[in-house]
This record gives sequence, structure tokens and C-alpha cells, in this order.
Amino acid sequence: MGIMAFTPMGNTVTFTAAVTPPTAVLATSSIIGATQYRVHNQGNTVVYLGFGGTTAAAATMANTTVNGSVLTLMPNSIEVFTLNANRYFTGATASGTAVVTIVSGDGV
Repeated sequence: MGIMAFTPMGNTVTFTAAVTPPTAVLATSSIIGATQYRVHNQGNTVVYLGFGGTTAAAATMANTTVNGSVLTLMPNSIEVFTLNANRYFTGATASGTAVVTIVSGDGV
């Protein structure tokens, strides 16, 4: 069995991570089962990515103390994560800002 390249299967969302995380954005899936997300940190600073089923859940996770299940995005990185479908995302930084783009889909 081979590895399938990432295929976008939902909307693309973007936000600017900052010391105070912005309002979370919803990355939706256009098919049932699109539970992978391609996340691109376009900035030059680490982003502490919060995600969840609600805006409040995502905001709670987005913190620089690395408590809970926060995902750390290195500067200028692209990662693919497997999460539940239709998640909200936001992000915090220790200083500065970074634009983050997320699209749901399938593959790596």
C-alpha cells in the first residue's frame, strides 16, 4: 500500500497568530472522513496551534505554555495532522505574528 499525496477536500482558512490568539476559524470538510489538515505556518515565529470543536475550545488550547494538546508549528513549516472533521483553529505566539493557512483533506 502506497502513501497517498495530500488531496484538499474542504475550504482553505487563514488567520494571523499573535500573542493574543485571534478568533478561531472553521476548516470544513467537503466529504465525510476528510480528517487531515495541511497546516502552513508562513511566519518567522513559532505558532502554538489550538484546535477544537468550538471556538472556545480552540482558544483554550492556543497558549505558549504548551499545556494540554497544543500543537507547535515551527517557523516556515508545513505539517499534516489527523484530527476530527470540521475543526476550529487559532494560534498564539510568544511575540510577533505569523500567518497560518489550513485546508482539510486526505493524505500526507
